[in-house]
Amino acid sequence: MAAMLPTTEFALLRRLATEQVTGRAPSLVAAVVRDGEIVWSGARGEVDGGIPDNATQYRIGSITKSLVAAVVLRLRDEGALDLADPLGKHLPGTSFGDVTIAQLLSHSSGLTAESPGSWWERTPGGEWSDLNASLTAREAKHRPGRRFHYSNVGYGVLGELVATLRGTSWLDALRDEVLTPLGMTGTTERPAEGHARGFAVHPFADVILPEPEHDAGAMAPAGQLWSCITDLASWTALVGGDTRGVLDQETVAEMREVAVVEDGDNWTMGYGLGLQLVRTGGKRLAGHTGSMPGFLACTLIDPATRTGALAFANTTSGIGILSLTVDLIGIADDYEPALPSAWRPADIDPALLELTGLWHWGPTPFHLKVLANGWLELAPANGGGRSSRFRPLGEGNWLGLDGYYAGETLTVERDTEGTPTHLDLATFIFSRTPYDPGTPIPGGVDERGWRS
Repeated sequence: MAAMLPTTEFALLRRLATEQVTGRAPSLVAAVVRDGEIVWSGARGEVDGGIPDNATQYRIGSITKSLVAAVVLRLRDEGALDLADPLGKHLPGTSFGDVTIAQLLSHSSGLTAESPGSWWERTPGGEWSDLNASLTAREAKHRPGRRFHYSNVGYGVLGELVATLRGTSWLDALRDEVLTPLGMTGTTERPAEGHARGFAVHPFADVILPEPEHDAGAMAPAGQLWSCITDLASWTALVGGDTRGVLDQETVAEMREVAVVEDGDNWTMGYGLGLQLVRTGGKRLAGHTGSMPGFLACTLIDPATRTGALAFANTTSGIGILSLTVDLIGIADDYEPALPSAWRPADIDPALLELTGLWHWGPTPFHLKVLANGWLELAPANGGGRSSRFRPLGEGNWLGLDGYYAGETLTVERDTEGTPTHLDLATFIFSRTPYDPGTPIPGGVDERGWRS
């Protein structure tokens, strides 16, 4: 494990220790991740009479949802489904087959928050057939897509979707496609040797009460898993962009895009595709919180600095697990801000250089640059207005990745000698000079040309 400066480590430990005391947690563990590695970890309290370490298992609750979402996105990337597909296309026989897979992932499907019957987090669960039978039309609480409404049920449904398309259990698919490739061998469905036991702490006395643990059945994809610092650090790094071949970086970036917000126009809490999003202190963090009776958990990372943090506690309530995790990231970046990577010449196809430079949309000048990864960037020369990055599709075409032109195709048109003459972008023509009459400017160019 790489080390941080002693002053940074003390500040991190003090924040952790203060939270454990004020929140009265039997134990509290945390770590900071940077550039894919654990650079600090700490623990306070005890587990079975000893100090917990990075291998001690805690229940991670709803962080399970993010892992399930990764398998769904893998299915999408393989072409087995489309996020706009209605659920009924792949999982027939429900009363809500019109909701889309994207809506289920982002908690905008309108489905009820909890499964009907006894509270699933403290009650052993049944099979999918039992859960499905209980989800009648009245369990649709909002019009699909209307608003954010957190739905544990939705992820029970997504677990069954994974099982159906993979022909195996959701857990086996997750283990084969995500956990094993990331080296997360300490992440299990039920507690293994060396786990922390979950407790409730009395609100008015310093005594504790053991909380139950069980198999949630069909609701397990909503919050069943147990994990440890070492394992969840690997997942935290993936969310930050260190994907290790499990997902494409573009897919992870898509998961981090805000799909719905929880608290209005000036949002601080939002949700993407299986990931919670937090805006605070000028940072935009991605990850997830988790809670089950006896446990609290959180993982967040700032993709901009690649600094993340995670924390586990074996208490039902009392610990500000989200604020603690945010503060650990802030302390790490404030005390030891990440240095920018050294500039180095990029390995760029020389043929792309002839595309660079000044282009004009009508009279407005734009600069076209080649990025280090072979992508293109088109932006107004004055710095304001529509700008986008594009990745190559082949045969002179590029796909817009962000901004106004996200999803649109940029085509480089050439003359008979192969020289680039103009760019065609969503019917907009960009020419080397303003309104070049030799290019197919929509509406044509006045034959008398520019005049005083």
